[in-house]
Amino acid sequence: MTALAYERPETMSEIRTAAGPENGTENGPDLDEVVWQAWKAVELPEGYRAEIIEGAIEVSPTGRLSHAQIANRLRNALVRFLGEGEYSAYQDVNVIFRHKGWIPDAFVAPEDLEPYADEDGLGVDAAAVRLVVEVVSPGKRHEDRDRVRKRREYARAGIPVYVIIDDHDAQGTVTVLTEPRPDKADWLGVVRVPYGTDVDIPKGPATGFVIGEAITGPKRT
Repeated sequence: MTALAYERPETMSEIRTAAGPENGTENGPDLDEVVWQAWKAVELPEGYRAEIIEGAIEVSPTGRLSHAQIANRLRNALVRFLGEGEYSAYQDVNVIFRHKGWIPDAFVAPEDLEPYADEDGLGVDAAAVRLVVEVVSPGKRHEDRDRVRKRREYARAGIPVYVIIDDHDAQGTVTVLTEPRPDKADWLGVVRVPYGTDVDIPKGPATGFVIGEAITGPKRT
């Protein structure tokens, strides 16, 4: 099994604000705080969502049918696997980390989220998330978001396991990333398999959960 390597995209469609050294100025507010307040004020038409990824607000449409089918099959399978225990599987919930906000396609966190709500009540603190999953959407910007930018962001947040289900890499691949290095914004453990090959979650409350063709569907042409 080989590791996956993706380069940082050269261009991004995003909302970004320039500031002084670090993320603020001597007399002005911190840049992250400015972006955070702007994100909280964003009002989008139905079918769109906004996230803060690496200091930028990124707006994207909800996924296509195949994207939704994979995400729903995955979450339903996780719900059955986790049963009535301490942890549950979620969709369409903001994951918050240091004035960043992400909306994973699925994630695993405690059944009782109230103790882990962020101070604004907008979502769940990333420290409670034990597994996060993204289903890659078509198009270079969307592919780079999940393969590159979110890969770094989830590592910075120290989320223990990140799974990338990618219809658009060869005939489809599943990558399981473990052992995050927040200081390096990268991962030590990388397992990548083609669609049609089962791969299991190696740690956390979803240990032993298998991602295979029943979730991804067959190899893509």
